[in-house]
Amino acid sequence: MKLVKLLANLGYGSRKEAQRFIRSGAVTDDTGRVLGEGEVPPHDRIRFRGEPLDPPFPLTIMLNKPDGYTCSADDPGATVYDLLPERFAHRNPGLNPIGRLDKDTTGLLLLTDDGKLLHKIIHPKSGCLKVYHATLDRPLEGHEGELFGSGTLMLNSETKPLLPAGFEALAEKEALITLHEGRYHQVRRMFAAAGNHVIDLKRISIGGLRLPDDLEEGEWRALTPEELTGVFS
Repeated sequence: MKLVKLLANLGYGSRKEAQRFIRSGAVTDDTGRVLGEGEVPPHDRIRFRGEPLDPPFPLTIMLNKPDGYTCSADDPGATVYDLLPERFAHRNPGLNPIGRLDKDTTGLLLLTDDGKLLHKIIHPKSGCLKVYHATLDRPLEGHEGELFGSGTLMLNSETKPLLPAGFEALAEKEALITLHEGRYHQVRRMFAAAGNHVIDLKRISIGGLRLPDDLEEGEWRALTPEELTGVFS
């Protein structure tokens, strides 16, 4: 791939802007030597204004989503894309969420530019279970595990029962919920059907990948190959 196209696909600017960056000397190798338009050294050796280039396609990142952010760039107000470098919005192919989180749900969110990977993870047969930590308005009553795991629970306005979901009580008003699917506001609607109300909801894992303790809210980083493989373990 030509250097101009590479910079444009990574979102650093249009092709004309990328061409100007190259001609102005903003693009070098890791020794500081200015690169010409026809030169394309290994990706990890290219520098833009002294900084390493963003990772190429395919890229998958993990984000610790804060409260108040939506997962669609088309939604009004703050979106998860506001937490990423501005140029990420112009990458081609673009980054898309692998299973959205509601505006008021926090925790582990994966975004990728790899469409095949996205569909592989969200497909029910992938085995990539999603685990949520729920904090409730009222104490648990003891029947929630049986109800959620029954495979017969029907949510309001739906005609197909939920797949059995895992349940683990952690405290009087706290529980872990494990889902095989991802319907609209599913965990909140499940507890509503059980006569309770979720006041805080956080996704803590997807498949074998758990939200790292050292990834603060609003922070993100690229997945390592080992972490990406671990999603399916």
